[in-house]
Amino acid sequence: MPFYHKLGSIPPKRHTQFRKPDGSLYYEQLFGTIGFDGMSTNSYHEQRPTQVKEIKNQFSVAPKIAKANNIKSYRLKGFQIKPENDFLESRKTVLINSDCAIQLAAPKQSTSDYFYKNTDADELIFVHKGTGKLRTMLGNLDFKYGDYLLIPRGIIYKIDFDTEDNRLFIVESRRPIYTPKRYRNWFGQLLEHSPFCERDIRRPEELETNNESGDFLIKVKKQDDIIEMVYASHPFDVIGYDGYNYPYAFSIHDFEPITGRIHQPPPVHQTFETDAFVVCSFVPRLYDYHPQSIPAPYNHSNIDSDEVLYYVDGDFMSRNDIEAGHISLHPAGIPHGPHPGATERSIGKTETEELAVMVDTFKPLMVTEDAMKIADDTYHTSWL
Repeated sequence: MPFYHKLGSIPPKRHTQFRKPDGSLYYEQLFGTIGFDGMSTNSYHEQRPTQVKEIKNQFSVAPKIAKANNIKSYRLKGFQIKPENDFLESRKTVLINSDCAIQLAAPKQSTSDYFYKNTDADELIFVHKGTGKLRTMLGNLDFKYGDYLLIPRGIIYKIDFDTEDNRLFIVESRRPIYTPKRYRNWFGQLLEHSPFCERDIRRPEELETNNESGDFLIKVKKQDDIIEMVYASHPFDVIGYDGYNYPYAFSIHDFEPITGRIHQPPPVHQTFETDAFVVCSFVPRLYDYHPQSIPAPYNHSNIDSDEVLYYVDGDFMSRNDIEAGHISLHPAGIPHGPHPGATERSIGKTETEELAVMVDTFKPLMVTEDAMKIADDTYHTSWL
């Protein structure tokens, strides 16, 4: 995160004695990224966070690739992913490259008997359906429909769902995920022309501190393997922390759209960035107000990036036969644009109620076997 956050109790200075009421020491941990050069947090634990009792099962969760070199446009019917009880087992990777993995999930149950840590990637979880609480070592966040949950790599967490009807769109990023640089000044503050500001970002405000010993199962993702590790102390034993590296929530409904007299390009919708892909939010907004404007997006060629659009809600003006939960993939190398009739239908329209999440990757995406199970194999001909 580009701004400082403090929660719980911490000592006045880093790397100094911080004692419990009984005189013993709390245990400090630097939780940082990019060596010692990236965002970091200093956390203070009731017990040493290094106590591994046992390493148990290890198994691969690497997706099976169906098309490694793809130039075909696809529509994936995301709600055809069947609900599963377990949070991790419900996650299905549909598109992937060396920088990110795009997943769909329909978990029915909370993560009750284990904790989870992804050491491979930051996780950006978009909540399409469901409410609940994200519980982490650095505090908790309530979530609801339309929330982005940004979980930095290495965070230990659980998810508690209120019901069994949950739908998630997930991007795993091997690069750190930031707010767009062009929206921040050289101090890191979000600028006046940014479509959101620090007030919209929800930081953890509820810190669970469990001073317990025992057997605590943590499922760790590393290099596309899940490794089951048993820790001797409760992972949520932090008494306090401060820094810039922590989970947070941001609602797509708090994104303020940028509009103009003529059709604005996709970067005005940008919400998150890495050096390998960007994430954009398409939200309800007024259409272009030039008297001769065409609200429908113009045809454009994806020369340098693959475009993935996840449809959340509303009327998707530029596409025919698109429903909530669908994903469109338009690969680099071929042009795409509105379906036949969409341009003409858009003229005279004054607003849109569409809600969608877009991921543009700078490397080609491979299509997985799980994607092909829900793919419309004729979508590439829908412009005829």
